[in-house]
Amino acid sequence: MNRLFSAAAGALALVLTAPTFAQNYPTKSITFVVPFAAGSATDQLARALGQSVNAETGQPVVVDNKPGANGFIGAQAVAKAAPDGYTVFITTNTTHAANEHLFKKLPYDPVKDFAPVTGLAKGAQIMVVNPSLPYKTVAEFIAAAKKEPGKLTFGSGSSSSRIAGELLQQMAGIQLLHVPYKSNPLAVTDLLGGQIHMMITDMATGMPQVKAGKLRALGVSSLKRSSLAPDVPTIAEAGVPGYEMGFWFAAYVPAGTPPAVVKRLNELLVKAVASPSAKSLFESTGFEPFTTTPDELSKFQLAESRKWQSIIKKAGIEPE
Repeated sequence: MNRLFSAAAGALALVLTAPTFAQNYPTKSITFVVPFAAGSATDQLARALGQSVNAETGQPVVVDNKPGANGFIGAQAVAKAAPDGYTVFITTNTTHAANEHLFKKLPYDPVKDFAPVTGLAKGAQIMVVNPSLPYKTVAEFIAAAKKEPGKLTFGSGSSSSRIAGELLQQMAGIQLLHVPYKSNPLAVTDLLGGQIHMMITDMATGMPQVKAGKLRALGVSSLKRSSLAPDVPTIAEAGVPGYEMGFWFAAYVPAGTPPAVVKRLNELLVKAVASPSAKSLFESTGFEPFTTTPDELSKFQLAESRKWQSIIKKAGIEPE
C-alpha cells in the first residue's frame, strides 16, 4: 500500500512540477547528439545552431559526435537518454526515413523512440571524382563503368550518399562496387587518396575540396543547378534524365519529453535556423531552411519513409 501511495505521490509531483520545469528550461547545458563524424554536414549544422541556442539561452551547447553503423550509435544513445530536453538529436533522413528500409532490424524505433521537434534544412549532393582520373563528365564516367562492370567503386558515409549512388546505377544501367564508410568525410579522405573512384556527397563536405582543386565535380543531384557551383551541370542534364536525390536534417528528442519542453526547443531551433551563423552556413553549403511544427515533422517523416522505401526497392537493395 505504501509503495502504491509513494508511486502515486511521485507521479503527482511530476505532473505538478512539469510546467515550472518547462518554463525555466533550459537551466543547464544542452547536448546535441550528431550521428556522424566531426566535419560532416550534420555536424556543421549542429554547431551553427548551437551558437544561436547558446546566445539565446545563455546555456552551453555541447555537440557530441557518435558516428558509425549508419547512425545506429547516435540514435540509440538519444533513444535511451533522459526525456528532459537536454539531449537533442540533430540528424537526417538516414536515421529517420531510410534505415528502416535498409536493415532488417533496427536497434531503435524511428517513430516510437523519439518526439519530433522541427525540421532544420534540406540540401542537394554533388558527384565528385579524384582529378587524377580521366573522367570529366557524368557521361564519360558512365561510359567507363559500362565498359568494365563492377570495377569502378563509389563510397558513401550516409544513406543519402549511398542511395544516390545506387540510384545512379539503376538509372544509368551501370554496375559499381559500393564501399561503405562511417561518415562522408571519411569517404572523401579515401577519395582524395585514390582508394575509391567516386562518391555523391553533400555539398558541405564536397564543395570545399572541389574549390581547392582536390576533387573534380561532375554533377549535382538536384533538378536545378546549385548557386554554389553554377557551372556544374545537374546529373539529370549531364546524362541521366530525371535523376534527383536530396536529403534533410531535423531535430528530435527522446520520447516522453514534456510537450512544453518540446515547444520551447522548437522555438529555439526555429529561431536558430534564421540566425546569422546558420545563414552563413547555408550560403556556403547551399542548404535551404526547412522549419516545421512537431506535428508537421511527424507527417513529413512518414511521407519521406514511404518515399525512401520506394527508391530502395526500385534500386533493388536487399535489407542487410
